Amino acid sequence: MKGKLVIFSAPSGSGKTTIVKHLIQKGFPLEFSISACNRNPRGEEKHGVDYYFLSSDDFKKRIKNNEFIEWEEVYEGRYYGTLNSEIDRIWKNGNHVIFDVDVKGGVNIKNKFGNNAISIFIQPPSISELRNRLTGRGTDNANDIETRLNKAEEEMTYAKHFDYVVINDNLDNAKAETEKLLNTFLSE
Repeated sequence: MKGKLVIFSAPSGSGKTTIVKHLIQKGFPLEFSISACNRNPRGEEKHGVDYYFLSSDDFKKRIKNNEFIEWEEVYEGRYYGTLNSEIDRIWKNGNHVIFDVDVKGGVNIKNKFGNNAISIFIQPPSISELRNRLTGRGTDNANDIETRLNKAEEEMTYAKHFDYVVINDNLDNAKAETEKLLNTFLSE
């Protein structure tokens, strides 16, 4: 089966992962594309569930072997990407692919798959609210939070390259809006 692709991107702490998990739990015929990265797990993250945690050498070797649909050095020395094998695995399972990726990866996937993909940018209501969320989740140190906030300002400039922008100032409303977008896209 060749299915569709649903792309979610946003600055860290915007709520995209929460929304993606909600959509999967709602019973949409979606399967999460597990991204690869070369960072260490945070909190309760598990290899092969939340990410494929690769060494820097392994990640770079896979880049050279063209094993990624897209990849990006999101932070200096920190790589994230989507393995070709993930798309194949999900389509073989008879599902559509749902992505939770950085903004550049989201734009690259959308450009590659065109109308077979929908791209949705989850926007925080403000940078100060984003700071509160990042601090409140307690998974990053102060330096990492500042790095993420600086990156967020740049990432928000990419919103215009997405099919839809959902402002997550109320999580229930953001979930409902994304459900509506998916119902329309998947029925086309």
